[in-house]
Amino acid sequence: MSLLRWTRCLFVGGLCLAAVGARAEDKVFVATPLTQPNEFTPGIEGPGTDAAGNVFAVNFKEQGTIGRVTPTGRGEVFVTLPMGSVGNGIRFDRAGTMFVADYAQHNVLKVDMKTKTVSVFAHEPQMHQPNDLTIGPDGTLYASDPNWSNNKGQLWRISTKGEVRKVASDMGTTNGIELSPDGKKLYVNESVQRNVWVFDVTADGSLANKSLVKQFPDHGFDGMRCDVDGNLYITRYGKGTVAVMSPKGEILHEVDVLGKSPSNLCFGGPDGRSVYVTEVEHTRLVQFRVNRPGLEWQRWQDAKK
Repeated sequence: MSLLRWTRCLFVGGLCLAAVGARAEDKVFVATPLTQPNEFTPGIEGPGTDAAGNVFAVNFKEQGTIGRVTPTGRGEVFVTLPMGSVGNGIRFDRAGTMFVADYAQHNVLKVDMKTKTVSVFAHEPQMHQPNDLTIGPDGTLYASDPNWSNNKGQLWRISTKGEVRKVASDMGTTNGIELSPDGKKLYVNESVQRNVWVFDVTADGSLANKSLVKQFPDHGFDGMRCDVDGNLYITRYGKGTVAVMSPKGEILHEVDVLGKSPSNLCFGGPDGRSVYVTEVEHTRLVQFRVNRPGLEWQRWQDAKK
C-alpha cells in the first residue's frame, strides 16, 4: 500500500479502517475451494444459484443428478433426473424455476424447486446436445448446441411455452452463451475455434448482425456469464482461468481457478459478487469475489420488488 493511502487512514481504536478495506479488496479475483475434491463426477457443470444463495451443479456423486451446495460448502443430492437424462447448463427464471439442459435426451428440463418434480419443458430431436442455457428478462431461453464430432454447432430459442426454434446454424462448437443485461445482445463462444460472437436480438427473438467480439490465440472455452455492467466472465478450459472481458473484447482480469479445466460459472452470494466455478480436474466447486454483482443475482433482486 502506498504511503498516501496510509496517511488517509481513519483510526478507530488504533486500527486503520482504510487499510482494512484495502486488504479486503485485495482478495477480489482470488479463488478458493468451496467443496472438497471428488464430490462431483468429471461431468460437473451447471452451475446456478437460487434466491437463498445455494449453488446447484450437475452430477453430484454420480451422473444424472443435480447437487445442492450451501454457501458454506456442504453438498447433497438435490434431485435425480429421469433415467437416461444427464444435465449440463442450469438457469433459473425470476419465479425460481430451474431449467436444465439435458444433452443426453435432447431436452430442456424443468424442475419444480418445492416438489422436486422434473418434467420435459422442451424437446427437439434435431438438437445435437443442448449444452448451455441463457435466459432473457422475459423468461425466453436460448441454448447452445455443439456437435463435437465435426466441430460445428447451432443455437436454439425456447419460448416461455417451450416452443423450440433454431436461430443460428453453421457455427463452430457453440458452448458458453449469455444475453446482455438489456436482453438485446446475445453472446456465444466457440470452444474449438476460440471465438466470441455477438448477435443482435430482434423483436421476434431471432438473431441478426453476427459480429466477432474477440478471437483468443490458445486454449478452449466453456461456460460464460455476464455481470450487471455487461462484462463477460469466460471459463478458459485447459488454461485453468476465468477471463473477464468487456463487451468490446478488452481483457480486464484473468483469474486462476485452481484447476486446469473450469467448465462453467455463475454469480451469487449475499451481494451478487461471489462467482462459483465448476472445475473438472479436481471435480469440485471453487469461488472468488468480484467487484461488481452478476446479472443473474440482480434479477433475483428485481423479482423481490
